Amino acid sequence: MSAFPCSSDVLPKAVTLLSLPDVAEQLGIVVTRVHQMLRDHQLIAVRRDGVAGIPAEFFDESGQVTKHLTGLITVMRDSKYTDEEILEWIYTVDDSLPGRPIDALHGPLAREVIRRAAADPF
Repeated sequence: MSAFPCSSDVLPKAVTLLSLPDVAEQLGIVVTRVHQMLRDHQLIAVRRDGVAGIPAEFFDESGQVTKHLTGLITVMRDSKYTDEEILEWIYTVDDSLPGRPIDALHGPLAREVIRRAAADPF
């Protein structure tokens, strides 16, 4: 099986990353399934200080993947954005939302975030 994709760390240092084993435990799956989710572009991992991690904000309060995250990643990848560009966009403050798209994904503006990503995020 091939290695899982891991992006450069373009995130602000304040963003908490969960290790892949921690994500697996949180989701109640084996770590190789997390690797597959990364290969399938359902999640994005970054390498910080030599360790792969997934932003904690990609998960809801119940510990599951935030409902609209996978759809947002798919829309942006279909528009040929790299994982680094996707991460930069979802962590950049947008005053018209207001706030960051990653925060809006956890509330009633989630569909608006996906609409904007489909229209032209940058």
